[in-house]
Amino acid sequence: MHKRILLIALFLLSFIVTTHPVQAQDGTGPVYIVQPGDSLSSIAEFFSVNLTELMGANGITDANQLSAGQQLVIPGLDGITGTLNIEIINFGDSFRSLTRRTQVSQSIFKKLNHVVSPSQFYVGVGMIVPTSGTQSLTTRVSTNAGESLLELAVKQNSDVWSLSHYNSLQGSWDAIPGDTLFASGENGEQNTSGLPSTIISAEIRGLPLKQGGTGVIKVQTLPNVTLSGILVDHQLRFFPMEDGTQVALQGVHALLPPGVYPLRVDATLPDGSRQSYEQSILIVSGNYPDDPILYVDPVTIDPAETEPELNQLITITTPANTEKFWAGDFYSPASLYAEATYFTSRYGNRRTYIGTGTEVSIQGFHTGLDFGGGTGLPITAPARGKVVFAGPWIVRGNTTIIDHGWGVYSGFWHQSKFYVQVGDIVEQGQVIGEVGGTGRVTGPHLHWELWVNGIQVDPYDWLIQAYP
Repeated sequence: MHKRILLIALFLLSFIVTTHPVQAQDGTGPVYIVQPGDSLSSIAEFFSVNLTELMGANGITDANQLSAGQQLVIPGLDGITGTLNIEIINFGDSFRSLTRRTQVSQSIFKKLNHVVSPSQFYVGVGMIVPTSGTQSLTTRVSTNAGESLLELAVKQNSDVWSLSHYNSLQGSWDAIPGDTLFASGENGEQNTSGLPSTIISAEIRGLPLKQGGTGVIKVQTLPNVTLSGILVDHQLRFFPMEDGTQVALQGVHALLPPGVYPLRVDATLPDGSRQSYEQSILIVSGNYPDDPILYVDPVTIDPAETEPELNQLITITTPANTEKFWAGDFYSPASLYAEATYFTSRYGNRRTYIGTGTEVSIQGFHTGLDFGGGTGLPITAPARGKVVFAGPWIVRGNTTIIDHGWGVYSGFWHQSKFYVQVGDIVEQGQVIGEVGGTGRVTGPHLHWELWVNGIQVDPYDWLIQAYP
């Protein structure tokens, strides 16, 4: 029995060793932990080091032998030690606040990240932050108007020297009212950003945001503070959460060129005064492919028909109901038939439509998620909501639109039958109609479209994670 246990233990040890190879580290320097999806070439490019030197420093002879969790020495970074972590810049982070919080010198930070100007700090960008056993400072404090650094230090059970040291101040006279400082200890606001005093914390989920994605902006404020703001060119609408935070959901247009765009949060205090914080946010490509050319009825691409219909759709999906009807996950609207996960076309695909028998064409993108299946198959509500439209359109065919609240809408195009009418409250999983081939189609299918604060987003994202 003891021999069998020993053999099993040796087998398991062998498995662990073979699945997570430890490479000999011939060089010296800081260490990077390999992440899923990394390759040696991508790591070399990210740290601006020579691939051959990277392999040599780690005793690697085969560039394909790399596994998640493996430790790699990064050569050529003289004067830098510890573990190199990738930290995604979130709303409120700045060059000054990040270096103060992590206690990494500005010179080292600039060297690691090739930062030329503090203005390069975009929300959603990954920055390299070395850690060497010293914990980051997690207590955010700031001096009020007329308050000295000494008074602030007393409130923090600290001293002027420590606050000056941690925040690279020349002395007690160097503190500016409202400036974000970091301190050790348990007092103060538990927030690591450089946001204004009325905002306790703020976070954007799922960074970096992509074309067709849904931005989730969660903000915790002082009591009785009203929030508004802007993302790209859309006004943010904030709604209260059960935990006391406020959240805004905002779609990102699938055709928005990748780049840097404005993100601003405005906090209005009970006395009517307002504090604002604006920062640039990175929007990345959704990497959407081109669909084959589609030949359709010319009437369905005639601007005289398409534009009024689109304007009506925008009018319907613009209001943001303060009542949130849904809870938890969204379900597939094709959940009652075998094609529930069979997608004939994905959201975002670039499309060209040509009118059959003509040379007239239009270009755009696929605004929803198409499910396979023939006429008569049941369509179910992906989440609870209120029916706000049910009727025939030229382009979208027989259409049902459900308001889920908070500016979130589901649309179902090309139906053969309606089972609901305007004003009905539908429950998740309830049959609302049948699949058909009405409108601009090349065959019967279910098209599910999802609007978030005036923008169509990828519905698939809402099937694989809960919002907000």
